[in-house]
Amino acid sequence: MRAQMHGRTTIRIALLALTIVATTAAPAAAAPVSAKGGFQMPRTVPSDPGVTQPPVWSPPPAPGAVALLSADGRTAIAPASAPAPVKAAIAAANRITRTPYRWGGGHRGFASRAYDCSGAVSYALHGGGLLQSPLDSRGLMRWGVAGPGAWITVYTSPRHAFAVIAGLRFDTSGPGESGPRWRPFARGIAGFKVRHVPGL
Repeated sequence: MRAQMHGRTTIRIALLALTIVATTAAPAAAAPVSAKGGFQMPRTVPSDPGVTQPPVWSPPPAPGAVALLSADGRTAIAPASAPAPVKAAIAAANRITRTPYRWGGGHRGFASRAYDCSGAVSYALHGGGLLQSPLDSRGLMRWGVAGPGAWITVYTSPRHAFAVIAGLRFDTSGPGESGPRWRPFARGIAGFKVRHVPGL
């Protein structure tokens, strides 16, 4: 009788353990949008050796539909009404606004000590789940579809790339420090291809 009860107890404990594992497992991440606009499963992209990215942090969302530049001049505040991928792209871009400019930076892998223009744009798009692996400025000319987006627009040419996310420009060039920074002023777009992801 004791052996039978011990066997039932063991089975109950095993079932309880399986239930706990099943209910606490992390949910699967949403598949990101590929460069062609379709959905694909994510793949791991290598990073520069020894590079540790800082944790994702962004201020609480701001009212309205336009991103704001915070008082530190480096951090964008996402608008409350922005879709989740837009907020995630802003949070990702915020992570690298203290890194310097380096030609080719951010192309060996998303995590890098420095970024060039297309590497920085790729990093922000990847943070929003919109890009699987870094693209150079020519590659970004084929990303998504033609035309401006409602929330994220990429401007790209054979020599340069930048993004406007929720109305705020993310660019490596402009007044002030070089490197990936939020730039509160518009710039000319003559000669640039304009790209976006459908729905954003």
